[in-house]
Amino acid sequence: MKTNMNKNNQTLVAGAGGSIGGPATQVHSAKREKVILAHSFEMASRFTDQQLNEVEIVESINICRQPISDLVNAIHLHCVGRVIFATAGLTLSELKEAIAVCEIEGVQASLMFDFIETGLSIARPGFDRLGSQPVLTFRSAPGGSALKRVIDIVGSGIGLILLSPLFLVTAIAIKLSSPGPVFFSQLRGGLYGRPFKMYKFRSMYADAASQRQQLAAHNELNGPVFKIANDPRITPLGRWLRKCSIDELPQLINIFIGQMSVVGPRPIAVYEVEKFPDPAQRRRMSVKPGLTCLWQIKGRSKVIDFETWVKLDLAYIDNFSLWLDLKILLQTIPVVLLGKGAM
Repeated sequence: MKTNMNKNNQTLVAGAGGSIGGPATQVHSAKREKVILAHSFEMASRFTDQQLNEVEIVESINICRQPISDLVNAIHLHCVGRVIFATAGLTLSELKEAIAVCEIEGVQASLMFDFIETGLSIARPGFDRLGSQPVLTFRSAPGGSALKRVIDIVGSGIGLILLSPLFLVTAIAIKLSSPGPVFFSQLRGGLYGRPFKMYKFRSMYADAASQRQQLAAHNELNGPVFKIANDPRITPLGRWLRKCSIDELPQLINIFIGQMSVVGPRPIAVYEVEKFPDPAQRRRMSVKPGLTCLWQIKGRSKVIDFETWVKLDLAYIDNFSLWLDLKILLQTIPVVLLGKGAM
């Protein structure tokens, strides 16, 4: 048993068994945290070199085979401030008893998430609370940002006020150019796929929906989403509205009421969501849909492969930050002004 008695920032590692330590653990460094490892008989320590540069295992306790008093004695002997549990192979009752010891002693108990391996390295573990009970949560998408929501409310509210004259002119032009309503609404897949009614200025003839099946063979986008460059259902005014992205402006209402965000993957029609060939593609709906995202600034309708579209959306989700949102917004401005990739 190793008995390094440097009492500064010491930790104990406890687990389920196997070969703990090795030559790497013999490297002495005053900067490394001293720990006790608690483990089970099934688990050999899989500490990486990077982890061993941060901690020094002063003793390992097999809490499946050794009495809990051994863990207590080790905490007292080494004066550690933390016990690390390698949880693979441990039962909940064993963990509960050992963590209770740490709680009573006032030392930290850290659980390594080695008991769940998805092989994807996407989900980020963290702790929440359900009532008074701690809950381990794995998130494969960024959580809701209060600041992002504030930006959405303020931005969409100001936009609706400042653009109200344009809304009025556009509504009159649509009414005069072709019969039918001013606004077009459609059920789209929102957060986690929840349907919501998305609004646009109508850019097609009133009977456009009934013609979709007839034009299905001309779809230019590989995958479940339907897009045609020279869609005959689009009115002359509608083509100009789409080129300038004015037809999308009513979605500021969706943003203001919380169904969408300024930046996020574009919402897809519910009937198209149901045709997703790969369940993993639904992860693009793990954040609120938005007015603009990487797809818009990377070519919009010039991206004809749905898998590429989804990859861009997932890249946004996996690298989310408010700074990324700002960069996307700034890059969207010239794309919209120049009408790049519009259909």
